[in-house]
Amino acid sequence: MLTKRIIPCLDVRDKKVTKGVKFQNNVILGDAVALASKYYEEGCDELVFYDITASAERRPIDIEMVHEVARAIHIPFAVGGGISNLSDMSRVLLAGAEKISVNSLAVVNPQIIAEGARAFGSQCIVLGMDPVRVENDPRFPSGYEITTRGFRERTGMDAVAWARQAEDLGVGEIVVNSVDADGTRAGFAITLTRLIAEAVRVPVVASGGAGQPSHLAEVFKQGKADAAIIAGMIHTGEYTIPQIKTDLIAAGIPIRKRW
Repeated sequence: MLTKRIIPCLDVRDKKVTKGVKFQNNVILGDAVALASKYYEEGCDELVFYDITASAERRPIDIEMVHEVARAIHIPFAVGGGISNLSDMSRVLLAGAEKISVNSLAVVNPQIIAEGARAFGSQCIVLGMDPVRVENDPRFPSGYEITTRGFRERTGMDAVAWARQAEDLGVGEIVVNSVDADGTRAGFAITLTRLIAEAVRVPVVASGGAGQPSHLAEVFKQGKADAAIIAGMIHTGEYTIPQIKTDLIAAGIPIRKRW
C-alpha cells in the first residue's frame, strides 16, 4: 500500500511565512527558510511554497528563496506563484524545486500544463485549484466552482470538469484547496476531495481546514486523498510532525517514518 504524504504549506510574502483565513487577514509567522528546515528535521514528506503576492503583483517568484530552501532541505518541494511561462518553470526547477504548482495561470492558459509536462515531465507539474461551494446551480454539476487570484475571481468552471481536463493535458498531481475550509481548522472538505479523487487517476492532495490529526485520518480514509497539506496546526506549535504521524499510525494510516 502506498504511504500517505504529509506536506506543510508555507504561504510566503517577502521571505516570511504568513497565514490567513479564507485567503484574508494574513499574519506573519516566521522566516520561510527557517520553518522549512524545522519541518524537514521533524520528518515531513514534502513541502510546498506559495509566493502569495507574486501573481497579484505581476512579478516573478523569489528565485533566491527557492535556492535557499534547496540548500537547507533534502526532500521534494513544490513552488507556486509568479509562474508565467516555461522559462519561469525552468528557473524554479534549476533552483532546486522538484515540482511547479500552477493555478490561475492554468485557468487562463490551460496549454501551459501540456507544455510543462512535455518539457519537464508530468511529475513536475501540479495543478492547484481553489473551488468554492455553490448551491443549486446547473452550471456546476459537482456543486463547486473554480476561483482564481486568491478567491478574488470566479471562473464559471466546474471543479470536476477542470480536474479531468487538467489530467488530460498531462498534469501529474492535483491540489484541492477548499476556499470554504481554508484556514478554519475545522476539517478538510471531504466531499469535495473525494469527488476529485474519484474523477481522476493522478494523485490528489487535500488542502484547507486541517486543525488536528483526526482531520488528516478522515480525509485519507473518507476523502481518498493521497496526501494532505497542513499549515496553521503546525505553524502555531500546537502540533508537531512526529505527533501527527504517531496519531495517524494509531489510526491505521500508512505513513513514512523519518523522525
